Amino acid sequence: MAKYLLLKHYRGAPASVNDVPMEQWTPEEVSAHVRYMNDFAARLERTGEFVDSQALAPEGTWVRYDGEGRPPVTDGPFAETKDLIAGWMVIDVDSYERAVELAGELSAAPGAGGKPVHEWLEVRPFLTTSPTVTE
Repeated sequence: MAKYLLLKHYRGAPASVNDVPMEQWTPEEVSAHVRYMNDFAARLERTGEFVDSQALAPEGTWVRYDGEGRPPVTDGPFAETKDLIAGWMVIDVDSYERAVELAGELSAAPGAGGKPVHEWLEVRPFLTTSPTVTE
């Protein structure tokens, strides 16, 4: 088994391929979207493939050590892009192919009008060994 992070990106306006920004979805459409993700997670819990998930608030700040004790703070959570990390799910699956399959399924969560949002999900494997430097 290998752990993968499914990173949910919200690409500003439009939020998805169906060209309707999430801010314009009805409360029922938002509820259907969240219900789909919760049902998806529950199904993966039953198969033993679910580890954890969390939605993130849109507010955020970039902080970086400046070497002088007062870290600079920048508006965020994004500086030069309209992408926003909306949340994440950690899965533990048998293969990279299974991780991609599940990410594709999660990308089909309903949005405006009940149509799949086709949102982008980043699939990232967890680093399982410490990186080493060889000369």
